[in-house]
Amino acid sequence: MRNQPFKNLVTLFLILLFVSYSAYSQSPWTQKKGEFYTQLGFSTIPNYTGIFGDPDYNTERNITDNTFQLYGEYGISDKTTLLLNVPFKNISSGNLSKPEETNIILTEEKNINSFGNLDLGIKHNFYNKNWLITGQLNVKLNTSSYYEVSGIRTGYDAFTFAPQVNAGRGFDKFYVQAFTGFSIRTNDYSSNFKIGGEAGAKILDRIWIVGFLDFVLSLENGDFIAPVENLLTGLYINNQEYTAYGLKIIGEITPKFGVIAGFGGAFSGTNVAKQAAYNFGLYYKIKNKN
Repeated sequence: MRNQPFKNLVTLFLILLFVSYSAYSQSPWTQKKGEFYTQLGFSTIPNYTGIFGDPDYNTERNITDNTFQLYGEYGISDKTTLLLNVPFKNISSGNLSKPEETNIILTEEKNINSFGNLDLGIKHNFYNKNWLITGQLNVKLNTSSYYEVSGIRTGYDAFTFAPQVNAGRGFDKFYVQAFTGFSIRTNDYSSNFKIGGEAGAKILDRIWIVGFLDFVLSLENGDFIAPVENLLTGLYINNQEYTAYGLKIIGEITPKFGVIAGFGGAFSGTNVAKQAAYNFGLYYKIKNKN
């Protein structure tokens, strides 16, 4: 990674998985009663070996982490929205990252297809006078898998309860939003504190450009110890944290249908990959005609 300075500047934040999904799900705006929003996305971290740490370290093998994701929101009232996110992971471990320095090999090459942590949520708008303030609770189920011979883990081996508060305001061709909250995990994983925000501007008739910042700090209150094979992949291990940034472009093809493309990066991190995350998504909205 030392001869790839650009890649050393960017990373996928593995908890969030998909930039456009994460930013939309943390929005203070809710769907109207009977309205529906759905998004199909693909995210990839191609062929990485570097992991942020103290000091930084390398995985035993080259890792590629792909995520296919179906996200949906449905308004059960004008102020309350249900959320669902279904991630399907394709993760592969390939060639040894440093074969000349490897005397004992602990992991095998493998290509895994499995679900990640299924995510259910609800958000409710409490205040809507210029600024919006919305409370949200997400529950991530323990639906991931672990493969010992390869060290590949497709999600946290835990249930996650994530309460947070979202705030934002929209203008004619500009909006800002922010969020803060906690992720509380079972099975001796550490909890974390998170805060972030984004701003978007309409630069052309149907084109939005959006930038965001996210900060996650581990509370280091969990004693979960991953198997050594899992540590050698760096996938969903304990005490992950990061200071992340990103950029995305939203293209409104029609009032109901559009595309999203973006990437996620990081200024710093702990126990997360030192590599760029590239994302692409399609979305569709169903409006209530009443």
